[in-house]
Amino acid sequence: MPIMKHSEPLPALPKTMISDPQKLVAVYPKMPLTVDCVIFGFEENELKVLLIRSDLKVYEGLWSLLGNNILSNEEPDDAAYRVLRERTGMTDVYLEQVRAFGNPGRHPGGRVLTIAYCSLLNIRHHQLKIHDNELHWHSYASIKEMAFDHKEILEFCHRWLQKRIQEHPLGFNLLPDKFSLRELQNLYEAILGVALDRRNFRKKFASMDLLIDIGEMEQDVPHRPGKLYKFDFEKYEKTKRKWVGIDFE
Repeated sequence: MPIMKHSEPLPALPKTMISDPQKLVAVYPKMPLTVDCVIFGFEENELKVLLIRSDLKVYEGLWSLLGNNILSNEEPDDAAYRVLRERTGMTDVYLEQVRAFGNPGRHPGGRVLTIAYCSLLNIRHHQLKIHDNELHWHSYASIKEMAFDHKEILEFCHRWLQKRIQEHPLGFNLLPDKFSLRELQNLYEAILGVALDRRNFRKKFASMDLLIDIGEMEQDVPHRPGKLYKFDFEKYEKTKRKWVGIDFE
């Protein structure tokens, strides 16, 4: 076998080092950064979203997400929690960053890049303490038009939520401590926006072995009372590495 000769090393290219990073950043385009919070809620078997009335004349009468600018000394995550606190008074909400939206024409005042954050709440457990600009919950299905590109952001976050709720058992935090399989199915149908086969749905959850039959029945319901269950969070924590999600296809 012929011996391979090592090639000669290439001569080093001359390096031009930047000595003034502030001067470098000074030539970057100036672009405002904002956050928008998409807060979904579940109540009375319906998916809802928290919206506020836009205060821009061009969008008079339209609803918008909860948003504001990111301060110069602020992390985006901190800005999202600040905006949510200032708009709603709520401090016990977990937000998850979804993605950035930067269409050049998304804001009528000029180029603005926004980062969307999302959360899913049990409305009964989270009380609004501020109601400025007509802040209140809206049925997700009723939203037809919004300010800015907020309808696009809302729809993207809804698809993100639909994926997340099948990958993780997020929905159980929206149910009472004791719930029926009917209530559980109503929750998934509301978020996924589809009717699920009753037998297949129950079979899927039974195969996961994460529901605890507590030996009680529903009371004072207009239909045939069903068994009540609890979600086994302790068992899920021990086995979540093996969790493969829920596929309702």
